[in-house]
Amino acid sequence: MFFQLFISLLPLFLTVVFCLFVAKSSKLTAKPRPNLPKSYPLLGSYLESKANKNRRLEWITGFLQSSPTATFTLREPLGRRQIFTANPANVQHMLKTNFPNYQKGPNSRGTLFDFLGDGIFNVDGDSWKFQRQVASHEFNTKSLRRFVETVVDAELSDRLTPMLSNAARTGTVLDFQDILQRFAFDNICRIAFGYDPAYLMPSLPQAEFAKTFDDGTNLSSERFRTFLPINWKIRRFFGIGSEKRLKIATSDIRDFAKNIVREKKQELKDKSSLESVDLLSRFLSSGHSDENFVTDIVISFILAGRDTTSAALTWFFWLISRHPEVELEILKEIREKSDSPIFEEVKDMIYTHACLCETMRLYPPVPVDGKVAMGADVLPDGTEVRKGMGVAYHPYAMGRMESIWGSDWAEFKPERWLERDAAGKWSFVGRDSYTYPVFQAGPRICLGKEMAFLQMKRVVAGVLRQFRVVPAMQKDFEPELVVFLTSKMNGGLPVRVEERGECD
Repeated sequence: MFFQLFISLLPLFLTVVFCLFVAKSSKLTAKPRPNLPKSYPLLGSYLESKANKNRRLEWITGFLQSSPTATFTLREPLGRRQIFTANPANVQHMLKTNFPNYQKGPNSRGTLFDFLGDGIFNVDGDSWKFQRQVASHEFNTKSLRRFVETVVDAELSDRLTPMLSNAARTGTVLDFQDILQRFAFDNICRIAFGYDPAYLMPSLPQAEFAKTFDDGTNLSSERFRTFLPINWKIRRFFGIGSEKRLKIATSDIRDFAKNIVREKKQELKDKSSLESVDLLSRFLSSGHSDENFVTDIVISFILAGRDTTSAALTWFFWLISRHPEVELEILKEIREKSDSPIFEEVKDMIYTHACLCETMRLYPPVPVDGKVAMGADVLPDGTEVRKGMGVAYHPYAMGRMESIWGSDWAEFKPERWLERDAAGKWSFVGRDSYTYPVFQAGPRICLGKEMAFLQMKRVVAGVLRQFRVVPAMQKDFEPELVVFLTSKMNGGLPVRVEERGECD
């Protein structure tokens, strides 16, 4: 009991000691440079960082917006430094030009290892190359794309649409973020495992695996926000507090996943030919049968496939509720494509695609991504990088840079992604992945990008064709983006659902 109290009070004790030191030496401390957080000996910018912990994205974004090169160095406690950049040239340098030098690094890998193991999102070097090669082959097959279409459409027609119809009929207020997370969780489990958790049901069941997965995600992300990493490592060693809960969550996640892997192995062994087309069956059938390897990679796919698409769609439905003229344009496009086959329909939804891109510009599912420099370097803007220094590119800030998007960057404006031809037809005008690194860029660019857009556009078409989604909050209410390993809308998105009439 005493030891646990000591561990919990350690950050406070260190802060007091540092503050006393700062008070004695403040007269000798030079004034901070303009447009940088205040920094003190030993403490660095910890005090200001702690004061802004609930708005860290906006806090960092402010410094990047005011920096001439959209880059600055944050001084952390005990002499550590972290570079943040929203400069496309720097992003390209990190993610492509000098890609081998900017890796996940041992600290990030150690922080997430209990949850993600040696999965593709938590490794570098040869291990990453091997997993990327295997996954890339499977993601590029037409049969997987058809399977994804079938899964998404079944979840839409059998579960999401009936649930929204019932809510419209009864006047029930739904947390649409929760609904979309359930939708995405069912989808990704069926696509990755060939397993249906039936999370999106009328009773809104509390699926144990989904809850445990949430705990694993949230508790793992808390490690990154610890004042000193040694704190969570001590808690893990003694099995106390949040680390005790994380150990239980990760153990349950891995046991659940391994049981599915074993069942799938047996299923494939009993079959004379491959009938299942989920990712797990594909990996096992191609000779990659190591239980830990397959478990790690599938857990990583669940993390990527569940929270990213649901986060993007949550913000999308809120934004179009604020812009009825955009919703009308989307609805027009949906009705024009209603007689097309599924894949052709979503492929040709140009305006909807632009709306989703604009949504993720303002609210990227992964708002910041950090790397570690394996060797000393100099970024294109002249920023010096020391070996072992953290360097993070910041998609959230990049979506708010006037130098990239113009003076109207704060506006939700799908037209910035579009142009009309001579006949007045929209065509999509994309941005390069270093200016818009929402799906990463370079060798690590997201393999599931096209799958994500397919799923999101099918949801948009399926929902808006039949329903109007109306936020059940005050018109001037501004939701808050909160970040775990991916971003979410704080408190969810309460909505009422209305059936569309024939003239809507």
